[in-house]
Amino acid sequence: MLIAIPAVLDADVLGAVRALVDGAEWVDGNVTSGHQSALAKRNMQLPEASPAAREAGGLILDALGRTPLFIAAALPHSIYPPLFNSYEGGQSFGLHVDNAVRIQRGSSFRIRSDLSATLFLADPDSYDGGELVIEHEFGVEAVKLPAGHMVLYPASSLHRVEPVTRGRRLASFFWLQSMVRDNDSRRLLFDLDSSIQLLSQSLGHDDAEVIRLTGIYHNLLRKWTEL
Repeated sequence: MLIAIPAVLDADVLGAVRALVDGAEWVDGNVTSGHQSALAKRNMQLPEASPAAREAGGLILDALGRTPLFIAAALPHSIYPPLFNSYEGGQSFGLHVDNAVRIQRGSSFRIRSDLSATLFLADPDSYDGGELVIEHEFGVEAVKLPAGHMVLYPASSLHRVEPVTRGRRLASFFWLQSMVRDNDSRRLLFDLDSSIQLLSQSLGHDDAEVIRLTGIYHNLLRKWTEL
């Protein structure tokens, strides 16, 4: 499932995140690359342990917790601390797939990467190129969203970042382990939840069919959840 999640960061939080990362020291993006990615990756990145990355990442995690659409779509179990990358002057990231397991340096924290996320931090009019191109079961999709908006997609997807030919593309990216490992099962739960929310608005939360469908949702979630 590929889904755009609007307005994860409001203007105030976006401004705070930008102030932190814009003033930080950036390094070669291959500090977090696996072997395959290192051959294709040309960008800059904030070091994971930098105070700016940690503080900005904390703001993003807080915002995600206030975003119902993200929670419904991802059913998050564990989220890798957000990272930050920058592309300019023709930099790009060639076609690759994300590592199946992400391990945080210097800690015992590790996750299975079920989903990947890119949170855009720069206005799309401020740079040319830089589209996130994702290959999925229905074809190929190029994504370039407003600042503060995010795209969520299966970490198993082949994807790339097109060269940035003008300006600077700035984004946060991270991975998460879902409570529901299987992408198709997660998509069915999301579709069912979305329908329940729409029915609740028209029929009320105490309608018998809404209650019945809510029970089906939770029984399926109970069946498929891994904790």
